[in-house]
Parts: sequence; structure tokens; C-alpha cells
Amino acid sequence: MPVFTAKFVAAQANPRPPRQRIESVLTLALVGLLGGLITGISPCILPVLPVIFFSGAQSDTAATSPKTEGAVSVQPKRALSATLRPYRVIGGLVLSFSVVTLLGSALLSILHLPQDAIRWVALVALVAIGIGLIFPRFEQLLERPFSRIPQKQIMAGGNGFGLGLALGVLYVPCAGPVLAAIVVAGATATIGVGTVVLTGAFALGASLPLLFFAVAGQRVAERVSAFRRRQREIRIAAGVVTIMLAVALVFDLPAVLQRAIPDYTAELQQKVGGSDKTREKLNLGGIVNDQNAQLSNCNDKATQLENCGSAPDLRGIAAWLNTPDGKPVTLNSLRGKVVLVDFWAYSCINCQRAIPHVVGWYRAYHDSGFEVIGVHTPEYAFERVTGNVANGAADLGITYPVALDNGYSTWTNYRNRYWPAEYLIDASGMVRHIKFGEGDYNVTEKLIRQLLADAKPGVKLPQAVDATDTTPQAGLTPETYFGVGKVVNYGGSSGYDEGSATFDYPQALAADKFALSGPWSLDYQGATADGDNSAVKLNYHAKNVYIVIGGSGAVTVIRDGKPTALPISGPPTSHQIVAGDQVASGTLEVRPSKGLQVFSFTYG
Repeated sequence: MPVFTAKFVAAQANPRPPRQRIESVLTLALVGLLGGLITGISPCILPVLPVIFFSGAQSDTAATSPKTEGAVSVQPKRALSATLRPYRVIGGLVLSFSVVTLLGSALLSILHLPQDAIRWVALVALVAIGIGLIFPRFEQLLERPFSRIPQKQIMAGGNGFGLGLALGVLYVPCAGPVLAAIVVAGATATIGVGTVVLTGAFALGASLPLLFFAVAGQRVAERVSAFRRRQREIRIAAGVVTIMLAVALVFDLPAVLQRAIPDYTAELQQKVGGSDKTREKLNLGGIVNDQNAQLSNCNDKATQLENCGSAPDLRGIAAWLNTPDGKPVTLNSLRGKVVLVDFWAYSCINCQRAIPHVVGWYRAYHDSGFEVIGVHTPEYAFERVTGNVANGAADLGITYPVALDNGYSTWTNYRNRYWPAEYLIDASGMVRHIKFGEGDYNVTEKLIRQLLADAKPGVKLPQAVDATDTTPQAGLTPETYFGVGKVVNYGGSSGYDEGSATFDYPQALAADKFALSGPWSLDYQGATADGDNSAVKLNYHAKNVYIVIGGSGAVTVIRDGKPTALPISGPPTSHQIVAGDQVASGTLEVRPSKGLQVFSFTYG
């Protein structure tokens, strides 16, 4: 990550009056709608278009068959159920997409089910709907459980709402800044009014182009006599197409189609969701409350002590490390001591460079009344595992208490946005200094010593630690993420979407870019090598290069024509693969063995 990494679900910097909050929500609605509209015309919608079109083309035969009065053919009025069918399909899609995106992961975790359980249920439902369209008796069997409900035909052909529900679960739009904000907010349970508004607006925007195709199918069915005469054949065709879509989704074939077609909307998505002002609006977490409102009084660049209100509580901690019997620590129990609350993640290279300073301060000043609480807030799923965090803490020499903030509750209560982030608290429990990111260690240590002297006048402090500051200079290659939706410097010639695919290097790779070669599986965490010939090429500008990788096997790093093998085992963590004498530009190729998962490159 960069010197400090902003999180989409991070805190708002200042409390806002009601009018500004309303304007912010309206802005989120507009951003979500535009982001959804752009996604709705992207290659992502292509696989579902035939199903959507045929859903509109189906109609009630009794209501659409022309009647003959004398020698004149009279077209009767369309039944209300047929008129509303396209809107019910899209309504079901918007509802299920919104609910699953925001709450799906949490519900599955509560029920202890696999994360793809909802997807498989939707695939089965889609196949059942397709069969029902082909065989009316099977459709009647599907509707029988709902026969006592006033609004019948929930699952099968006539209503369309059930079809929309299934499509909404399966229809995953191309990842962009707006969708990334929604997904992260849902995954971290930071769901508020802004998140719901953003999600609903995005789903609505993405669905409007689909509604156009559904209504177009309906209009074609009305105006083309062949469609009116062959409603039975239309239903069969719709059923076959629906089943084919379900089978294609099982084998991730739509992803292959999307990668084969250039993403002509990528630039538009970045313009809508990638600007600094928009990203600030997408910071949906960190609700301002009575505990944290005064944190706005602290300035990240301050070199003197400030008054920033009482320290917020440590909330929602999943587990504690380095405490007697894993018992929790409260800030109230530490009154009379100077406390540093340090937000970190064990695979974060910026945190790894900062933590030696924190460890040094803890060792030097602990006997003088100084305490540290490391709040570990995960960036990746593997960082939620207690054993992984314990090993990472041990590797970094951390012996002070570590709180596992897996649900981002403390992160949100402190209105944090960065890894690392430090909150310095005096002996009375007041926040006196905040530092985001790396660097300025001499300032933080000076303020620690000042607070210790204030707490215990006449205390004899050891010499200052003054450890070497290894904060990288500006101009380095930005951190390279491999997770779909987080990738920012991909330079390959094909698309970068969730699923399995075989990649080829481009003819030329730009500076500060990476590209893939061979078979890979991509998801929202990282990239997994699917074969022994999977490789990554990287052009970088840095002194040191690190890779976050996990699994069992080996990775070969080829630099200047010289291969170096590095054994990999255990949970994902950071490994240094380039150690230079000075900052310079270079090219390397990384060849992980089959099954290894790569999460990011970081630089120093």
C-alpha cells in the first residue's frame, strides 16, 4: 500500500450539520446511479441480455392473441400482469443484488455456510425456472408451494419476479470504485444510510439498461406477428437460454466472454468513482458519535501536543493476544499511564516498517508508565485468523497486547482511514496526538517522553530510541494489488475480472505496471496460479520489492536473467524479493508454483 492507505469504509473527517449530511447522501445517490449506469452498459451485462430479452418477450397468450370480428382482426389490450412483467424481473434483480451485496456474507457467516452457498441456490433456481418455461406442468409444481399466497407465480414464468431474484444473485457487475466501496462496506458490516443509498442507486443504475432490453423484448413480441403466434416456442427458447446461462455461470464462461471484449467503460468508471472528492464521499464508515467527535481537533501534521477529546472505547474485539489468558484490556484500566493505540495489519509492509519503532518505544518506556495496544484490523481475509496474526506479531517482536478488530468496530469508532495509524493518549485518557502513516517517528517519541514527564514529574527516562527511519521516499511504484476491484496498475492486454483465464504478456509493458502470463484464477482477495507456467511480469521503481504470497510451494524470481527460488509455506505473509542499494527502475518476473496465491507487491 502507499505510505498510508485510505479505506473506502473509513471515517468521515468532521461532523456535519443536517443539510450537509443530506447533500452528502444525495451526492452518494448520484455517484451510485452514474456508476451503475456505466456498469450497465459495460461488457458485464452481455451474458444476461438474452435471458432479459426473452423474459420481456413472454406474454399471456390469451391476452395477446388477436381476435377476429367479422373480417377485422382486433388486437386486445395487454393484461396488466404482462405489462408489469419486465419491471418485476428488474425489480427482483435490484432487490436481490442489493441484499446479497450488503448482507450476503454476514448471513452466510452467521449460518456457518460456504460463501458461495447463495450463488448455488440461485443457479439451481435459474435451472428450475428454465425447465418450468419449457414444461408447463413442472412450472405448476414450482408454483404449488405458493398457491395459498394471494400473489401467485413467484418462482416461474408468468410473474418474472423470481427470475429477477435469481439473476440479481448471479449478476455480478464489473468491479469499479463505486462497487468496491459497496462490497467492502458490506464485508466489514459498516452499513449505514449512505451505504444503503449508494447500493440501491448503483443497483438501479446498473439495471436500467437491462430494463430497456426487457421492455424491448416485450415490444417486439407485440409488434412482430411471428412472436405473437409462437408464444409457446418463445417460452421454450427462453427456457433453453435460461438453462444455458446457468450452465455457463457454473463454468465461469461469461467471464471468458467479458475478458475477450475490451472494457470500453473502464475509463468512465474511473472518472465517476476514482477522483479524490468522490473517494472522500465513498468513505462510508466512521459514524461520528459522542466518543469520537473531538478527534477532528487533532492534526496529522502537528508537532506539538493537542487536545482531541477522550479516547474512544475499544469495541467489537474478536480476541486478544499477549494478555493473561487472553483477557481483554480496557483503556479505563490504563488510566495513569501514557497509551499508544496503534492500528496495523501484519502483512502490511508500511506497518512492518513502522512497528520496530513502536516495539522500541515499548521496550524503552514501559517501566516508566508507557503502554501500547496494537489494534490489528485486517485488510485480507487471511488476516482474520488468530493464529496467523499471532505468528505475524511474533515475527515482528510484538509483546504488547494486540486486539483483533476483525469487524472494523474499533477502526470505525476511532474514525480511522489508514495502516498504520497511531493515537497517543495521556494519563488522564485524552487523545493528544494522531499520526497517520509512516514517518515522523522523532516527533511521536518526543511527545511520548513529554507525556510521561507530565504524568510523573521528575521521572528519569532512558535515552531516546531514535531508530532509523526507513520510510520510502516519494516517487516509488504504487502498491500493486492483485484482488479484483483493487487493482490499479494492471498493464495486461486482456481484462482483469473474477474467474479463471489464461493470460499473455502484452508486447510492451509500461512503467509501474504488471501483467500476467499463463493460467490464473482471480478473486477479490488475490490471484492464484493455476499451472506451473503461471507468471507475473513487473516494471517497478523502488529500492526494495516485497511480495505478499501464501500457500505451499516455491516462487522463482527472475531479475536481470538470474533466477532465485524462494520456498513458500504457511499462511500468507510478506517476503522480500528485491534488496537494492538505491532507488532504481527495474523489471522482474515472478513464477509461483501451482496453487500459490499472490496478494500484492509492495515497495520500499
